[in-house]
Amino acid sequence: MAVFPFVLVKFATDKGSPVFINHERIHLRQQLELLVIPFFIWYAVEYFFRLVQYKKRHLAYRNISFEREAYANEFQLDYLKNRSLFRFLKYVKSTKK
Repeated sequence: MAVFPFVLVKFATDKGSPVFINHERIHLRQQLELLVIPFFIWYAVEYFFRLVQYKKRHLAYRNISFEREAYANEFQLDYLKNRSLFRFLKYVKSTKK
């Protein structure tokens, strides 16, 4: 879990995972763009909206725009070098099941 400026790690194996670290770094960038506190407010509101929409917690979580951007790009380890500002907005309207 990323809480600017930290990445909190539950499993020791994740510390050495470039994909995990990249995923969380994407969240740190999102948090910076929204000045941290608004990120968490948006995250919670969108989660509850998606929960109503999908009626399943995991599906709601996976369809939060912040998560969709992070999961879609976590394997591109240089993603943040070329990422445009507020790129997560691309993932707000388009959803997956």
